[in-house]
Amino acid sequence: MIKLKSPVIVEGKYDKITLENVIDALIIPTNGFSIFKDTEKCRMIRALAQRYGVVILTDSDSAGNMIRAHIKNIVGDCEIYNVYVPQIVGKEKRKEGYGKERLLGVEGMTPDILLEAFKKSGITGEALPERKDKITKTDLYFCGLSGGENSGLRRKELLKKLDLPQNLSPNAMLDILNTVITKEEFYEVTREWQNSQGKN
Repeated sequence: MIKLKSPVIVEGKYDKITLENVIDALIIPTNGFSIFKDTEKCRMIRALAQRYGVVILTDSDSAGNMIRAHIKNIVGDCEIYNVYVPQIVGKEKRKEGYGKERLLGVEGMTPDILLEAFKKSGITGEALPERKDKITKTDLYFCGLSGGENSGLRRKELLKKLDLPQNLSPNAMLDILNTVITKEEFYEVTREWQNSQGKN
């Protein structure tokens, strides 16, 4: 398994599921063409790219190329690592028929093919610094962001302050937070936000 500090952008949730068997990284699905209108997710991708660079892994068809081009436009001059899967004729098991171009997408690739694709792009993995003090669900609960009255609303407000998508679940929020800030920074930002809201 390859460990990466750069987030990996894929098209859909099934691509993400497939890729989770190959890499240890933050994987962000664009949900297809909805990324063209999802300004919150675009801002999040740009912010992550500015700090860590970004890996783009889309299907090798025309739709995938359009999404890849859009992601490149979003991140601008940030470091981009392009990974391409081979064009293999076939269909995914969960689908009844072939796609428009009769090509397998990322979700239809085997782990060996995906690992080879990363290798060809010069990505062989890197050691990630272990964070001994990760932000946990307990921290979210303690800060009133999970499991309490109005916690969903508070979570949305804090995510807005951090310029992150406001519809993140607590688990997705943890994934993002543990990528972009430390536990100490989380409590500092949370305290500042709570004070600005007049909350104890």
